[in-house]
Amino acid sequence: MAFTATKSSRTTARSWREFTPKLVSVFREGYTLKTLRQDGLAGLTVAIVALPLAMALAIASGSTPEKGLLTAAVAGFLISAFGGSRFQIGGPTGAFVVVVYNIVARQGFDGLLLATLMAGALLVIAGLARLGSWIKYIPEPVVAGFTGGIAIVIVSSQVRDLLGLTMHAAPAEFFAKWAAMWAARASVSPYAVAVATGALGVILILRRFAPRAPGFLIAVVLAALAVHALHLPVETIGSRFGRLNLALPAPDLPMVSWPRLRALIPSAFTIAFLAGVESLLSAMVADGMTGRRHRSNMELVAQGIANLASAVLGGLPATGAIARTATNIRSGGRTPVAGIIHAALIFAFMLAGAPLVSFAPLASLAAILLVVAWTMSEPHKLVRLMRAPMGERLVLVTTLALTVLVDLTIAIGVGVVMAAMIFMHRMAQAATLAQGSIIDEDEDPGAPEPDDQRDVVPPGVEVFQLRGPLFFGAAGVIAELLDVIDRPPRAIILRMSRAPVMDATGAGVLHDFIQRWRREGVRIILSGVREQPLDTLRQMGMGPESGGVIYAASYAEALVMAESEPAAS
Repeated sequence: MAFTATKSSRTTARSWREFTPKLVSVFREGYTLKTLRQDGLAGLTVAIVALPLAMALAIASGSTPEKGLLTAAVAGFLISAFGGSRFQIGGPTGAFVVVVYNIVARQGFDGLLLATLMAGALLVIAGLARLGSWIKYIPEPVVAGFTGGIAIVIVSSQVRDLLGLTMHAAPAEFFAKWAAMWAARASVSPYAVAVATGALGVILILRRFAPRAPGFLIAVVLAALAVHALHLPVETIGSRFGRLNLALPAPDLPMVSWPRLRALIPSAFTIAFLAGVESLLSAMVADGMTGRRHRSNMELVAQGIANLASAVLGGLPATGAIARTATNIRSGGRTPVAGIIHAALIFAFMLAGAPLVSFAPLASLAAILLVVAWTMSEPHKLVRLMRAPMGERLVLVTTLALTVLVDLTIAIGVGVVMAAMIFMHRMAQAATLAQGSIIDEDEDPGAPEPDDQRDVVPPGVEVFQLRGPLFFGAAGVIAELLDVIDRPPRAIILRMSRAPVMDATGAGVLHDFIQRWRREGVRIILSGVREQPLDTLRQMGMGPESGGVIYAASYAEALVMAESEPAAS
């Protein structure tokens, strides 16, 4: 009794610890001035990287630059303060560009705020329901497919600013967008092309020779200085968006109605899915770089809180950013305080640096997004996956194509279903039924096996060995037994130690098989049944205590049972 109580209390303690923010754990361990200096330098470095990136992502999403800065400040602060990772840096990311652009185009910015609110609530629920570990069930071809598709869409959305095209608005659809840009090809601005090329060159050179330098910010500053000093006719943030309001807005809720909620449910699930997947992937990358372990469920809760707050304040969806998180680690960040400092510095810039933002050329921000798109597409991974079996290649190409041409929600759904179907088909093929000559011994793999099991089993006894998962896709293997037995034997031994998993359909087929041969007076003996199939059989009323099935711990024991006990007449 005392042991049970102690075990229960330990389980409860572990449960509470799972939902403790890493910031709390850090302060409990003791926070030193040296650590503060390291976090401060890392936070400053990440803020310098995040400033131009947040504005560029917001513009690419069909929003305004201040929305990106607001999201980086508010969501970045909350993700670090409540998150389950010591190193996570949150804010707007490239994964949301397609989703946000489509929602704004169809439902308006107010619709985006409502979808983000719903997504935030879904993330909190997912974290509390301990779904954080489910990320491992998302196939790599699906992730690579939609990130590659998003990269293509980001590049398509930036061609207008890269070339300085004069056009009112680019359509949201992929082919329609390219058709509109082709129609406006005569308006290409050589000055915009020069600024974009120069900014891209600066970023790539700094990445090659000075990887620690804030290439994005340096490129934007140099581009702004060149445009201003040479009076180049290049569109800037100020010329397109006018005066920016970079003050922290008052909380406000979007208009809520049942028709709008119903219309935005798919978008909310997509935002929640992307935020959950990217944040946990980022946390896993951070774990690999540092040797630490994140708390996945608390990380989901923090992502939900951050998205709820961002939506209430008029911001964009946010998640953990892999590149910024890696920059934080490489810059010496040790605790979530680095992320909090990064968010505070961005907020300070919002209050004090508003006049400077208007000078940033849009062509230089487009160059930044080209680099972002290339990085997030992970071309080396796409090349590797294109050498995978045909099924994985088909999932990858289909997910990528649907992301670009149709919709990200549909792309993810179709990709996951396709991957699941391919997996089930392969598992069904792995399920086999061996009769007569049996190669390996189920209970003792090291024991020698006779050439033919009929030489050692009693007369009138049939032996079969099931191998592989016995689920609905492979349940027909059992049904085949009805066709391979010519006449009723005295007993049938089913060796099941090689069947690791069984579902209700497999158990149902096994039940039908047992009932069929019991009516013929044949005894059914199951040997070496493993834990999971045994639990399933018990739940289906076919366990050892049911009396309808004979269980043997080993194949040798099953042979003794088959020989010593005659069949019921």
